[in-house]
Amino acid sequence: MHNQSQPPPHSLLMGLDYGVKKMGMALGNTVTGDARPFDILAMHNGQPVDWDNLIGIIMSWKIDHIVVGLPLNMDGSHSMLSKRAHKFARRLAHRLIEQHIPIPVQLFDERLTSVAAKEMAWDLGLINHERDPIDDIAACLLLTSYLANPDHAEDTTTYRNE
Repeated sequence: MHNQSQPPPHSLLMGLDYGVKKMGMALGNTVTGDARPFDILAMHNGQPVDWDNLIGIIMSWKIDHIVVGLPLNMDGSHSMLSKRAHKFARRLAHRLIEQHIPIPVQLFDERLTSVAAKEMAWDLGLINHERDPIDDIAACLLLTSYLANPDHAEDTTTYRNE
């Protein structure tokens, strides 16, 4: 995968577990190398219901780097959802540029994060029902994986023809 912009030391990162109906959010940092669940954002057909709210959160937390989950197929190939996640990441990067917010947006393989998040949430007693949302926990696992392997991320300029 291609990586041109690893976060500098002492950076605050936001992980986004992309989804068509909702998107999990997590915050992490390069100092401790860990992440925590943050929130779940409402989505409409793969786009934030309120883009201004998302940009406002990014600005108010002074995020330095954004990582969007890339839901690849188990064999590593791109799915329809991964193409939508890529499109969302490019739109987010474009909106940040329009707002003069120079924050890199990268994509990171998120295979199995939802499964692991569900298991973790059950084990920790964070959910009581199988339909309880775990998107923010999945975003946390995504960001933790990214922090351990930032050189495996893709820049939003990859796959422009999709």
